[in-house]
Amino acid sequence: MPSAPIIRHSLHESLVAPLREMILQGELRPGEKVPEEQLCERFGVSRTPIREALKVLAAEGVLQILPHRGAIVARITEEQIEELFPIMASLERLAGLLACARATDYDIARVRTLHDAMMGHFERDEEAEYLRHNRLIHEAFFAIAGNATLSAYYQQILTRIHACRFVVRKSRYHWAAAVEEHKAMIEALEARDAPRLGALMERHVMGTTAGIARAFIERTRAGAGDASPRGGSVPASQEA
Repeated sequence: MPSAPIIRHSLHESLVAPLREMILQGELRPGEKVPEEQLCERFGVSRTPIREALKVLAAEGVLQILPHRGAIVARITEEQIEELFPIMASLERLAGLLACARATDYDIARVRTLHDAMMGHFERDEEAEYLRHNRLIHEAFFAIAGNATLSAYYQQILTRIHACRFVVRKSRYHWAAAVEEHKAMIEALEARDAPRLGALMERHVMGTTAGIARAFIERTRAGAGDASPRGGSVPASQEA
């Protein structure tokens, strides 16, 4: 019986995923220079595999590699909002439709638990944990949908617009709007109302999430960009 082929991954390929996750988690923020030396120490590797991994992320549009300056985390642009957000909205809509069709009682209970935890963080103005649970809820919808290709496309687009969804500070208006939309989503899931859930998820991306992204761009242009999440309160005057 022939043995199965051995799949060997290069060192830089093994670095791409953790580097991407650092960006998704907000450790590396939009416009920030990627600290190659620190990454070498963190992962115990030389600069060569780090730079090769950064080239992969640059090809995905996650980073920009600038001559004589190294790599920086790409900022979202108005053009990318116009290009990428309709794609993300369509992916979310399909995930909602499939999730309603395939969700078990356990799946629905698990999303409800995440939702209730997220609401608790909202009520306590703990934005960092709110954002983390928000991302977990959206990922849960895609996991329940059970379509690997759909999830792969979602992660690809998410990596490019991550900051505008699960990292940047939100205004009180945007935060409250997002919470109300999530309440409607969990109710639609529990009712197994697939058309409603799909429509809500699509509108959530094209409305509130796109609004957060545009506000973030405006704040960055004004020279006050700060993509880091907070655990404290959200001033009513805070834009983005």
